[in-house]
Amino acid sequence: MRYQVTHLTRYGYADPVSLCHSIAHLKPRETPYQRCLIANLRINPWPSVVREHRDFFGNRVSYFSVQQSHLQLEINATAEVEVWAPPLPEPASTLPWEKARAQLQSPRAVESASARMFALPSPAVPLDPLAADYARASFMPGRPLLEAALDLVSRIHRDFDYDPTSTTVATPIAEVLAQRRGVCQDFAHLAIAALRGLGLAARYVSGYLETLPPPDQPKLRGADASHAWLAIYCPEAQESGGWVDLDPTNDCSISDQYITTAIGRDYQDVTPVRGVFYGGGEHSLAVSVDVDRIALG
Repeated sequence: MRYQVTHLTRYGYADPVSLCHSIAHLKPRETPYQRCLIANLRINPWPSVVREHRDFFGNRVSYFSVQQSHLQLEINATAEVEVWAPPLPEPASTLPWEKARAQLQSPRAVESASARMFALPSPAVPLDPLAADYARASFMPGRPLLEAALDLVSRIHRDFDYDPTSTTVATPIAEVLAQRRGVCQDFAHLAIAALRGLGLAARYVSGYLETLPPPDQPKLRGADASHAWLAIYCPEAQESGGWVDLDPTNDCSISDQYITTAIGRDYQDVTPVRGVFYGGGEHSLAVSVDVDRIALG
C-alpha cells in the first residue's frame, strides 16, 4: 500500500517569539516492511539552521532554529510511504513466555542483545507492580509468548475506555490504571509497563493509521491523527527483526494501514515536535493530519 501523509503543526503566540530551537520526529523511518520514498519538512518562518541526523534508535530527527521574530510557527511535514503487512508468527507456536524471557536475558543470546534495553524502565514507563499484576492474568505459566501478548492487548481494549479528554502526555500509568480510560499513548505505555514488569522487552512506536470514512461519506480533511502502539520482542519474528507490533487501541497486530515514524522506549523518545522558545507569552497549538491512499497503476 502506498500513502501520502501530511502533518501540519501550527503554534500561535500572544507575544513575539525572538528565537526557537526545535527537534521533530516527523519523517517516517525505514523498516523491513516500510519504505519511505519522499519526506520533506517545510517551516515558516524560514529557519536559520536546519539539520537532520539519526538518533540512537535509528529514527530520523530534524533539528531547526528560527532566529527571527515571529507570532506563528508552522511546520508542514509531507511524506510518501510504501507499506506492506508484516507476517505474524503463529501465536500458539511461539516460545513459552518464561523461556523467551530467559533467552532475552541470556548473555549468550547475541541476537537479542539490542532488545534488552527495552526490558528496562524508562522515564515515562517506570516499573509499576500494578501493571505487572494486570499482565499476569494473560501470562499464565507456560503460555506461548505471542498468544499471551495478544490476550493482554485484547484485555486493555476491553477494560479501558478511549477518552481523549481524560489524560495528557504527562499522565502517569498508575492514574490510567485507576481511572480505566485514556488514549492510544496511554494504552501503549500501559502494555509496555505490563510486559517490562514481567521481564520482557517492549518498545513504543509512533506513527499514523489510515482511517476510512463511512460508506458513501467523504473523507474529512485534517481529521486523521498521530497514532501510537507497541512492539514486543518475539524471537520467532525473524523476518521483522524479532519484533511484533501490536495495537491495544484497536485490539490487533498492525497491517499495511499503519505507517511507522519512530520507535523508542516511550513517548518522550519520539515526541513529534518539541523545543524551547524565548518570549511568546500564552500560546496555542493546532495539528491536522491527512493520510491518503495513493492508487497504483
